[in-house]
Amino acid sequence: MNKKLIDVFNFKDNISSQKGLSDYEVFKDKELLDTLRNKIIQNLIDSNIPANKNLDQYINDEINEVLQGYDLSNLERSHIYNLIDNEINGYGPITELLDDENVTEIMVNGINEIYVEIDGGIVKDESISFINEEHIIRTIQKIVQPLGRSIDTANPMVDARLKDGSRINAIIPPLSIKGPVLTIRKFKVNMDDIGDFLRNGTMTPYMARFLEASVMGKLNIIISGGAGSGKTSLLNVLSSFISNKERIITIEDAAELKLQQKHVVSLETRLTNYEGEGEIAIRDLVINSLRMRPDRIIIGEVRGKEAFDMLQAMNTGHNGSLTTMHANSPIDALNRLETMILMAGMEIPIQAIREYIENAIDLVVHLERLSDGRRKITNISEIVGIKDDHIQLKEIFAFNKKGLTTKGEVDGEFVLYKYKPKVYDRLKTKGITEIEDIFE
Repeated sequence: MNKKLIDVFNFKDNISSQKGLSDYEVFKDKELLDTLRNKIIQNLIDSNIPANKNLDQYINDEINEVLQGYDLSNLERSHIYNLIDNEINGYGPITELLDDENVTEIMVNGINEIYVEIDGGIVKDESISFINEEHIIRTIQKIVQPLGRSIDTANPMVDARLKDGSRINAIIPPLSIKGPVLTIRKFKVNMDDIGDFLRNGTMTPYMARFLEASVMGKLNIIISGGAGSGKTSLLNVLSSFISNKERIITIEDAAELKLQQKHVVSLETRLTNYEGEGEIAIRDLVINSLRMRPDRIIIGEVRGKEAFDMLQAMNTGHNGSLTTMHANSPIDALNRLETMILMAGMEIPIQAIREYIENAIDLVVHLERLSDGRRKITNISEIVGIKDDHIQLKEIFAFNKKGLTTKGEVDGEFVLYKYKPKVYDRLKTKGITEIEDIFE
């Protein structure tokens, strides 16, 4: 898009925004809408704005010239103005989705295939569309250009973090066969607190109290789950239980955590530059953090060679570390940890790796996004040892699914097993007795 148009134009006329109305609801003639929108937007992009002419007036003149001869209602005209306003000052058709706090993810699969995630459920948004595939690519370019990134046939894929913390991933032909695909996971401005998890039924009060005691008692905890299950939100909640007296080092790909403690140092990875150099990975930051005198190390997500360095930190006095990882179950999380350590190229026998994990990790907290969109902590387990050359997990809490209700919601119940965890005795020796009524 014309840089002068982006940087200078401030289209702030008093235009009634037709939010929530689909193109078909405003324009009965969809072909006419496509013709008008395409022509006006392309004219604005291609034209050089005269230096001696008022910018707002120039835009109005352009629109009036294109609309000449068309008998449009005020509603249709306002809709055209709104589309152009979003194109110039925002990010085209997805501008209002980016501004909507209820939308947590935006997925553009094609010119008329825009899906959004709201309250954990994915729905198709019928109210917006793009003109063509070039329109999608142009919108992607406008989003990533301020980040120093680009996307074209030479660089057909981009993954980046927006200034507000949202993550954008885009891939275009020839890598994407069906056309440009854009995915934006929006950054949550107001992170959940423990009260939100309780009100939403993500956990029970007993589970909340146990997790709080575990963090205060400096247990090493892994939060596992699938994509979009709420791992980062739970990590943020658990980190809020850390004392203000401790020095906390956070390590993330994209800075999403919002810790309220005073003594927090946040580290963030860096991608390669245009020359393919300068990358700083999570592993580099984990190694560096050990030299920064941390009381706690919080890793946004462990997924590679840094797993070995994280476990090494946990085994050498940095108790109370927290991290998340993608996994389908608690035992799958531990199996993935083994694989990650092997990826680090360490020539360590598998049995030694399992002993390393068993000594380092105390709890595995597993989250799931259920078929009805709700998120639940479905399992809290502790590592109790190694048997038959395999790490053993013992469930403390669980969510047992029974089926679906007539409304399509997952029917189930939380369970507290009749079992006194090994970590409970460790917490008691540290003076944490607030959970006695749960297990005794």
